[in-house]
Amino acid sequence: MPRDPVCGVVLDEKAAKFKISYGGETYYFGSVKCKKRFKRNRRKFVRYIGFFLCV
Repeated sequence: MPRDPVCGVVLDEKAAKFKISYGGETYYFGSVKCKKRFKRNRRKFVRYIGFFLCV
């Protein structure tokens, strides 16, 4: 099950209302507020290690 990268809540992919595709990955959010925070500052919530995208 995916975890909201902003607030850390565990989500059900099928039930999640808010999502964004970024860097070849899909991120799920528990609220529109978390989605907006992620969109404003993606680098804060996504870590890059070498050429791999890690959450």
